[in-house]
Amino acid sequence: MAGNDKPPRFGNAHLTVMAFAILVAAIVVLAFVTTLNRVDVKTAATDQPPGTTGLARPHPPLQRAPGEPAQVLPAR
Repeated sequence: MAGNDKPPRFGNAHLTVMAFAILVAAIVVLAFVTTLNRVDVKTAATDQPPGTTGLARPHPPLQRAPGEPAQVLPAR
Protein backbone atom coordinates (compact mmCIF):
# COMPACT_ATOMS: atom_id res chain seq x y z
CA MET A 1 0.00 0.00 0.00
CA ALA A 2 2.66 2.43 -0.99
CA GLY A 3 1.46 6.01 -1.29
CA ASN A 4 -1.72 5.41 0.78
CA ASP A 5 -1.23 7.42 3.98
CA LYS A 6 -4.84 7.22 5.18
CA PRO A 7 -5.62 5.03 8.22
CA PRO A 8 -8.04 2.17 7.54
CA ARG A 9 -11.70 2.84 8.23
CA PHE A 10 -13.38 0.39 10.53
CA GLY A 11 -16.76 2.12 10.64
CA ASN A 12 -18.74 0.82 13.60
CA ALA A 13 -16.24 -1.83 14.72
CA HIS A 14 -16.21 -0.49 18.28
CA LEU A 15 -19.98 -0.99 18.48
CA THR A 16 -19.59 -4.56 17.21
CA VAL A 17 -16.93 -5.35 19.81
CA MET A 18 -19.03 -3.78 22.58
CA ALA A 19 -22.13 -5.74 21.52
CA PHE A 20 -20.09 -8.95 21.44
CA ALA A 21 -18.72 -8.26 24.94
CA ILE A 22 -22.23 -7.63 26.30
CA LEU A 23 -23.48 -10.82 24.64
CA VAL A 24 -20.66 -12.89 26.16
CA ALA A 25 -21.28 -11.36 29.61
CA ALA A 26 -25.00 -12.16 29.35
CA ILE A 27 -24.26 -15.76 28.34
CA VAL A 28 -21.89 -16.19 31.31
CA VAL A 29 -24.49 -14.79 33.73
CA LEU A 30 -27.23 -17.04 32.30
CA ALA A 31 -24.99 -20.11 32.53
CA PHE A 32 -24.17 -19.27 36.14
CA VAL A 33 -27.84 -18.81 37.06
CA THR A 34 -28.85 -22.00 35.24
CA THR A 35 -26.15 -23.96 37.05
CA LEU A 36 -27.22 -22.62 40.44
CA ASN A 37 -30.85 -23.55 39.73
CA ARG A 38 -29.88 -27.17 39.04
CA VAL A 39 -27.64 -27.60 42.09
CA ASP A 40 -29.25 -28.73 45.32
CA VAL A 41 -27.57 -26.71 48.04
CA LYS A 42 -27.18 -28.81 51.19
CA THR A 43 -25.06 -28.48 54.27
CA ALA A 44 -23.07 -31.39 55.61
CA ALA A 45 -24.52 -33.02 58.70
CA THR A 46 -22.35 -33.68 61.71
CA ASP A 47 -24.59 -36.53 62.86
CA GLN A 48 -23.24 -40.05 62.63
CA PRO A 49 -25.41 -42.81 61.23
CA PRO A 50 -26.74 -45.25 63.86
CA GLY A 51 -24.39 -48.13 64.66
CA THR A 52 -21.17 -46.35 63.72
CA THR A 53 -18.48 -44.96 65.95
CA GLY A 54 -16.72 -42.93 63.30
CA LEU A 55 -13.33 -44.43 64.16
CA ALA A 56 -11.09 -46.11 61.61
CA ARG A 57 -9.22 -49.30 62.38
CA PRO A 58 -5.66 -48.72 63.64
CA HIS A 59 -2.85 -48.52 61.10
CA PRO A 60 0.84 -49.28 61.63
CA PRO A 61 3.07 -46.26 62.30
CA LEU A 62 4.47 -44.63 59.19
CA GLN A 63 7.83 -43.78 60.75
CA ARG A 64 10.56 -46.37 60.15
CA ALA A 65 14.31 -46.37 59.70
CA PRO A 66 15.73 -46.12 56.18
CA GLY A 67 16.07 -49.58 54.68
CA GLU A 68 13.70 -51.15 57.21
CA PRO A 69 10.81 -52.93 55.48
CA ALA A 70 7.32 -51.68 56.13
CA GLN A 71 5.21 -53.88 58.37
CA VAL A 72 1.98 -55.01 56.79
CA LEU A 73 -1.05 -55.93 58.87
CA PRO A 74 -2.66 -59.25 57.99
CA ALA A 75 -5.87 -59.03 55.96
CA ARG A 76 -9.09 -59.51 57.86
